[in-house]
Amino acid sequence: MGSASTPANIPLITPYKMGKFDLSHRVVLAPLTRRRSYHNVPQPHAILYYSQRTSKGGLLIAEATGVSDTAQEYPDTPGIWTKEQVEAWKPIVNAVHAKGGVFFCQIWHVGRVSNSGYQPNGQAPISSTDKPLAPQIGANGIDIAQFTPPRRLRTDEIPQIVNDFRVAARNAIEAGFDGVEIHGANGYLIDQFLKDQVNDRTDKYGGSLENRCRFALEVVEAIVDEIGADRVGIRLSPFADYMESGDSNPEALGVYMAESLNKYGILYYHHMVEPRMQKVGEMQETPRSLVLMRKAFKGTLIVAGGYDREDGNKALAENRADLVAYGRHFLANPDLPKRFELNAPINKYNIQTFCTSDPVIGYTDYPFLETSI
Repeated sequence: MGSASTPANIPLITPYKMGKFDLSHRVVLAPLTRRRSYHNVPQPHAILYYSQRTSKGGLLIAEATGVSDTAQEYPDTPGIWTKEQVEAWKPIVNAVHAKGGVFFCQIWHVGRVSNSGYQPNGQAPISSTDKPLAPQIGANGIDIAQFTPPRRLRTDEIPQIVNDFRVAARNAIEAGFDGVEIHGANGYLIDQFLKDQVNDRTDKYGGSLENRCRFALEVVEAIVDEIGADRVGIRLSPFADYMESGDSNPEALGVYMAESLNKYGILYYHHMVEPRMQKVGEMQETPRSLVLMRKAFKGTLIVAGGYDREDGNKALAENRADLVAYGRHFLANPDLPKRFELNAPINKYNIQTFCTSDPVIGYTDYPFLETSI
């Protein structure tokens, strides 16, 4: 079972006050695309999946959830733009709350990371640019995703996209979520505006750093005005190059966003994805760090990117983060906080079942500690 550590000397298993939320530990369920929301509607099997991963006072972030019918990248990812979707989320959220969990909904728009098959009327995906995206190997390491060349949004269309995020946030609160996380990372639509490798606009949304950050901050402002700053987090990945979305000066981008977000008083700067995770699933040594962003941002900092128990404890002990988000380990270990507390063995995850559509296999069938040792 490992060393007989007590929670007092396990930083991950110490309480934390995040705004008005009293968390009992610092192990966060990262948002994980699971592709089991048939026809973009959350399903009853998600009630068990999220409930299994809920602990009293634990923070969970739901899988990326589309803000509109143009926001989809994969089949069977959930949305929150229709009444049916909102109603379908309610029993899932209720199950998490029944076990004392805090539940945020990650809302996203994929932008050019899509193809016409997922778009209304077979139209081209929308983006900051009309630059096409090369085919990519999927997160499961098997599937090859093909992308339709995107259509560059006109300046006058951008307020409607901002409004889609605002309405999605309102819908999330109606569904019972405690708050929303804006997905501004990993090469999706907001990141396509932020990063100079992608954004080649010449209007007020392109060119300078301030202009490239304008869309992201308009989304933040709209959502803060709609649901309150104390319910809003954001995920950013300035260092990452996911989906051909790199930036020539990621430190400047990260610090500018941190300082700008302070003005809105949002709850957390989530998922500052670690610089070492520049490519999906690939860890690498890098001299870059999140220290500058940590110093610049006044709210809660949640880090993510290939952490294990030791890494997470160290990040907290050294005050490099407030909370640590776990994805694959939490997927395979529904009782991950308990395992970390006991230093118990960790189930191995099966990458081949991450994105299958089965409602049980690779989803709700990972064993709990009591049945695995």
